[in-house]
Amino acid sequence: MMSRRLISTGSPFEKTAGYSRAVIDGDFAFVAGTTGYDYTAMTMPADITSQARNCFKTIGEALKDGGFVMADIVRATYYVTEASSADAVLAVCSETLGDIRPAATILVVAGLLKPEMKVEIEVTAKRRSA
Repeated sequence: MMSRRLISTGSPFEKTAGYSRAVIDGDFAFVAGTTGYDYTAMTMPADITSQARNCFKTIGEALKDGGFVMADIVRATYYVTEASSADAVLAVCSETLGDIRPAATILVVAGLLKPEMKVEIEVTAKRRSA
């Protein structure tokens, strides 16, 4: 039986806020809400399209670290701070998940933790049987 495993991006915020980027439990991966921070450049891009792409990059790396692939995603939730930016986010979702087509929800929220954050994405993945 596979034990529960915690995946981290190495961000100090994960420890201080008491969360993991992802939790692997058996054949499931639960990836925490992920914002558009660029961990390579250590910056937050201003535009929502770049933020959405960064979300998926971080999610993809967390899934890979846990032994999953993007095609294992079965559920996604998208949070945007402005309804007018939903189309831009959904275009990135389509280019990233268009063939995977997980069950998904998009919500317009009053705000995220920091004002520069415009999108947050969380996913659940289930390892496919070989």
